[in-house]
Amino acid sequence: MDHPGGGRLAHAPEDHPPIPHARVGVVLVNLGTPDATDYWSMRRYLNEFLSDKRVVDYPRWKWQPLLQLIILSRRPFKSGEAYRGIWNTEKDESPLLTITREQTRKVAEGLEARHGDRVMVDFAMRYGNPSTDSVLKRLQAAGCERILFFPLYPQYASPTTATANDHAFRTLMKLKWQPAIRTVPAYFEHPQYVEALANSVREAYAAAETTPEVLVASYHGVPKRFLMEGDPYHCQCQKTTRLLREALGWEEGVIQTAFQSQFGPEEWVGPATVEHVAELARQGRKHIAVVSPAFSADCVETLEEIEEEIRDAFLEAGGETFTYVPCLNERDDHIAALLSIIDNELGGWV
Repeated sequence: MDHPGGGRLAHAPEDHPPIPHARVGVVLVNLGTPDATDYWSMRRYLNEFLSDKRVVDYPRWKWQPLLQLIILSRRPFKSGEAYRGIWNTEKDESPLLTITREQTRKVAEGLEARHGDRVMVDFAMRYGNPSTDSVLKRLQAAGCERILFFPLYPQYASPTTATANDHAFRTLMKLKWQPAIRTVPAYFEHPQYVEALANSVREAYAAAETTPEVLVASYHGVPKRFLMEGDPYHCQCQKTTRLLREALGWEEGVIQTAFQSQFGPEEWVGPATVEHVAELARQGRKHIAVVSPAFSADCVETLEEIEEEIRDAFLEAGGETFTYVPCLNERDDHIAALLSIIDNELGGWV
């Protein structure tokens, strides 16, 4: 703490209350997690997620009755079952929460080695807990007058990166003393991120009993309309796939791009991963692998959707071996990439 006569209070009167030392905050942000897998916990989480206008941008008068009366009456049961299949029962939390906490710990260690206690690191979720609002306020109370806000989405998309940033700025709107804030841009082509992806593929292939014939890079989908309206996500996903192929030194066609997690009636960018892997099997491809470059941490979309639904679609269509390449999670090369990005974005602050 700074006291009158020292630090920021060098010229303050003796009766001025002490204040925290000025620090820089770094917040790692991911999508979110329910607090538990029961109906009401899932309903609260899904209501927050699906009420976000960045996620579903239909008019409120049209969407909310459908969401509240029909979707949220049924979907919490199905989503709760999916989460129960992957739940970290030891810590009673979702794998996304477990992994994000470990990523944060390793990033904090790396930044402490570089900058000592001048930088404070924490993590937040866009939906669920720990909330973005609570984390930003905690960092400010600890003396962070400058905060680097880092959405952990390699490819920018309005339903992920933009809504995370929106929520941070909504918190600032409620503060009398706003910290200065920077947001980290998409890092879909960062060399260390791409190399970490390539390393993860090499390791998975080395451990596989049968070498996959095709690697499917499966990204979370978005409505095709978003692409037409200027969202760069689809293009950035395609570039990540190309850069990954080049890093591996593979020929064109060996890596293919697909999109998962479609929701609602309108047309989405494609091809759909679940249909694409089944078609590969029907074409005679017996051994494939799937990697998820858009996810910085394994979650329900990877551990349940890819490892179960998409795997089953491939095997039921005649495939024989399905290799899932885990997300980068807390790998050392992934943490090194995140630290490199953070150091660049902290320029002039530390």
